[in-house]
Amino acid sequence: MPSPPSLPAPLMHELAALLGAGWRTDAAACEALASDDSRRHALPAAVALPQDRAQVQAIVRACRRHRVPIVARGAGTATTGAAVPAAGGVVLSFTRMNRILAIRADDRCAVVEPGVLNAELQQALQPHGLFWPPDPSSFETCSIGGNLATNAGGPRAVKYGATRDNVLGLVAVTGAGALIHVGGAYTKCSSGYDLTRLLIGSEGTLALIVEATLKLAPCPQAQAGLRAFYRDASAAAAAVSRLMAQPVVPAMLEFLDRRSLELLRQNGSEVPDAGAMLLIEADGSHEALPDILAALGAAADGDGLLDMDVATDGTARDRLWAARRALSPALRSIAPGKINEDVVVPVSQIPALVAGVEALAEEFALPIVSFGHAGNGNLHVNILYHPDDADETARAQAALPRIFGLALALGGALSGEHGIGLSKRDFMTCAFDPATLATMRAVKAAFDPDGIFNPGKLLPDSA
Repeated sequence: MPSPPSLPAPLMHELAALLGAGWRTDAAACEALASDDSRRHALPAAVALPQDRAQVQAIVRACRRHRVPIVARGAGTATTGAAVPAAGGVVLSFTRMNRILAIRADDRCAVVEPGVLNAELQQALQPHGLFWPPDPSSFETCSIGGNLATNAGGPRAVKYGATRDNVLGLVAVTGAGALIHVGGAYTKCSSGYDLTRLLIGSEGTLALIVEATLKLAPCPQAQAGLRAFYRDASAAAAAVSRLMAQPVVPAMLEFLDRRSLELLRQNGSEVPDAGAMLLIEADGSHEALPDILAALGAAADGDGLLDMDVATDGTARDRLWAARRALSPALRSIAPGKINEDVVVPVSQIPALVAGVEALAEEFALPIVSFGHAGNGNLHVNILYHPDDADETARAQAALPRIFGLALALGGALSGEHGIGLSKRDFMTCAFDPATLATMRAVKAAFDPDGIFNPGKLLPDSA
């Protein structure tokens, strides 16, 4: 990998004076922030570790004067290469901006800096009887800033929504170095453009978020889990459609295909031999929970159901979800190469998506493991292959656009929660017409007039 372009000496001196020990150009610091969970790699020329919003503004203004790229960095758990400094420049890490500024229980909101970890926030909220709904599988290590950048979701999104649905306001720095305030500690607003929702999911291409006011939910009184095993994936997918068509909304609804269940058994989980499984979570008051469970159980029942059991004990439920969260890293025990995509379709199209993925696995003679947030129509489709096998690698790469094409043909989108980053940007021309992409580029130019924020990500190159 060639070294990144060096930075102008005046910029180096200015930022070293501004940040002191928070300005790093040594090889170890640059290497540590050269990749994310996508396993892509590109070295930055320097790493900036600001401690407050004023320093973020100063960094942006200095880099803009010298046309130096800035890539915002959270905890590096993203899977699309969005945090990889492909154009070199400066990685701006929010590690030091990690304060919970306020927990306003009366307003059901919390004010945080972007470096706060998701798990740290949840722990701080427990004494107040509140929680923040987004719960990606990396919740123990991912940062709130990263959740905001990608519009992260997780199993609870089926009932509580993804990140975008659980943020009230933001403070951010634009590509011109201006500090903007959007939204606030209120749940209803009809004043101007909704820039809060626009910035969430923009992957650091529009502005750098330096503070967020998060919408909190009360912890439910009671929870219970259902495990439903099915003859095959099509029967489980049909059950998803039934579950989402009836009035009671599950708190979580996860789909696991046959290969996922095989992997769980290999890792010591006690699951029977079945074609697919649904993990269904219910929550509510002590009085309402039995009726909620009965309604969900009735919807899960139907053609192809093999067995169903209930886990009301907290320890039993924790075991169920721990096994689900361990699935993604365990996939590399099947094959070292993994293309992990998180396509999303309307819930009614889940049966067609599952059937189409199974057909592609047979066509390309590759293991394709599917699991994920079926209640949102969002499945993680994992193409597994051996990178040292040229033929397998070629088949895996050929299968990828077919999976995207399948999702789009079913009225879906390229990503439900991981984002676009580097890995999917070239497919954006398949998902959006030229006029829509031109509008997105115009929005980008308004926020970041010199294009210094995360260049080469999300939007494809213009013709």
